[in-house]
Amino acid sequence: MNTRKGFPTDSALALSRRTLLGGAALVSAARQLHGEDGSDQSIAGGGQQRRAAAFQVRLRAAQAERQLPLPDQVANGDEDRYASRIANYSKGLPHNRLGEVDGNAYRALLSAASSGQADAFESVPTGCPDPSLQRKFVNPMGGKAFDLEGADSHHLAIPPAPAFSSAEQAGEMVELYWMALLRDVPFTEYGSQALAAAEDLSRLSDFRGPKIGGRVTPDTLFRGFTPGDLNGPYMSQFLLQPVPFGAQTIDSRMRTLMPGIDYATGFGDFLDLQNGCQPSAPEVFDPELRYIRNGRDLAQWVHIDVLFQGYFYAALLLLTPPEGGGIGAPLNPGNPYNYLRNQIGFGTFGGPYIATEVAEVATRALKAVWFQKWYVHRKLRPEAFGARVHNRITGTAGYPIHVEALSSAAAAQVFSRYGTYLLPQAYPEGSPLHPSYGAGHATVAGACVTILKALFDETHVIPNPRVPTPDGLALVPYSGPDLTVGGELNKLAANVAMGRNLAGIHWRSDYLESLKLGEAVAIAVLRDQRLTYKEDFQGFTFTKFDGTPITV
Repeated sequence: MNTRKGFPTDSALALSRRTLLGGAALVSAARQLHGEDGSDQSIAGGGQQRRAAAFQVRLRAAQAERQLPLPDQVANGDEDRYASRIANYSKGLPHNRLGEVDGNAYRALLSAASSGQADAFESVPTGCPDPSLQRKFVNPMGGKAFDLEGADSHHLAIPPAPAFSSAEQAGEMVELYWMALLRDVPFTEYGSQALAAAEDLSRLSDFRGPKIGGRVTPDTLFRGFTPGDLNGPYMSQFLLQPVPFGAQTIDSRMRTLMPGIDYATGFGDFLDLQNGCQPSAPEVFDPELRYIRNGRDLAQWVHIDVLFQGYFYAALLLLTPPEGGGIGAPLNPGNPYNYLRNQIGFGTFGGPYIATEVAEVATRALKAVWFQKWYVHRKLRPEAFGARVHNRITGTAGYPIHVEALSSAAAAQVFSRYGTYLLPQAYPEGSPLHPSYGAGHATVAGACVTILKALFDETHVIPNPRVPTPDGLALVPYSGPDLTVGGELNKLAANVAMGRNLAGIHWRSDYLESLKLGEAVAIAVLRDQRLTYKEDFQGFTFTKFDGTPITV
């Protein structure tokens, strides 16, 4: 059980007897629609029968999804607990000199969320004094959209976020301070340059990052929770290797930023961003292209990526044989074309199908998490929590922040470097204008990686793995334990999601729970699609993020 209000760890998927029955109903329906004897009744009966069969496919999928239990949508109670709304998202609204939201504006936001109407969000007051510089709220209506495949967004849930005053929240903030402080340190040099961070995090009473022997080490620092995350280099092979794309090859070096330049470290700059103004500070780019070798590089990669980009690259690498510059992983043993003598997959179970599947779940994942963001949790961004820490330590306000966030070595170092306790941001604009919990990148990561684990043999060992040099200008051979497709896909999801944390705009819990939400989205899509196949398909078996196997 998850300790936050006893919310089940599989809450996103809401696995129960009724869920399993729903999955069984899809299998049974597929057999009925396709004919137990293998004959194609739709062709024998002509177009009319095919039309009726197509209708039944859609109807049975909708009926099976409808049978699944509706989860409780439970927030952490902070919105009701603090009348000043100090624990909730308010970026883009008007704020006072402490960075506290105007009460009338927040009530207008709540009213808009309650109505679920676009016109209501148009009436919410905004905070930038110059309307021409006002940034816009990001797609609140996305959380109200319906879908025609997989689970409805309101049919999924994530647990309550850590409470504002909790030790867990403090632990996540201390980790974010260290992420900002170590942005320019190569991942390969954490062993010598991140010892203080590991020690500081190890002293926390409720820090939930990975540990070895009960302690955070440089080898577990800023890593994910899934199988494979602690194995080998920090960066997944899928973000390092050159990508074969048809007759072209995509160079995995990137345009990154110059070191040592962070944003919103002064309170005036923070207030401008919190009120929703466009940033005035420019990004400063490195003239050299580099492989992702540190937190700043990874933060920039996830700043402007096409949302399913990393997983599409992974699919291309997995599909392409080594002689073509790829990995050439076998397909999942459940792929029916593994056992056919005269046929190969294409539009189903083949290359075009695989490439499309990766992108297909991304928008569905966004709808699911946007409902959680705007209509359930409305959690504040880390940059706003940093302002609460600053006001509390400097005596400007008496917020109920857990002492471990106030007394950490990380907070002291941030103040020593910047003169405030604000969380240094990697992006000039800080966070986007939508609530923090859950995380869009992490939910899409969970969905896309789940699809890839369902489509490929996750036990396959990746040939010739490499790591970047500390300057990011070259790749050198990796020597160590074998790296598997499944482990590196899990690591890819963690890299992308934690890259947003390294930028200072998301929390660890955003990553953890959103990854499982995305997994639930993908599993629901795979279950619906099972109805549509004419092949003798017995299901894909793969490993979930919690390490347990599932067949879909």
